[in-house]
Amino acid sequence: MTRKTSLEEMRKILIQRHDAIVHAMSGDENLLKKFSQQSGGDVVDFASESAMGELSSQLAEVENRELQQVEAALQKMKEGTYGKCDACNGNIPLARLQALPYAAYCIKCKRAAENAGVEPGSVVDWSAILDQDFSSENVDFKLF
Repeated sequence: MTRKTSLEEMRKILIQRHDAIVHAMSGDENLLKKFSQQSGGDVVDFASESAMGELSSQLAEVENRELQQVEAALQKMKEGTYGKCDACNGNIPLARLQALPYAAYCIKCKRAAENAGVEPGSVVDWSAILDQDFSSENVDFKLF
């Protein structure tokens, strides 16, 4: 299978994932509404509802972040830049895209950003990061 054909298959996968996330998020909102309407009970009930609400909120945040990444990948497909690393502009290996269809960075650039302590989604000076040497000889590993 050619790279072009594989990338076209990724579009179907991304659309399916997009729809699944949107569906899951709308279900989470309905669940939160049900919880908020069931107010009453004792302090333990309130604490339980509060914990469930916090957990649902955190899950919604993760789903929202993934949805943004999926939508960005679909936009890149429209622009013809899907499968290119946002940092070095090299091809992202198909194996990485198959594992993570909305990957924006090749493995080398992603590792470099993680080693430099860069937060996902932040503005990055890739020239400074990619110029660093992260070979195992220059990294002090600590075992916990």
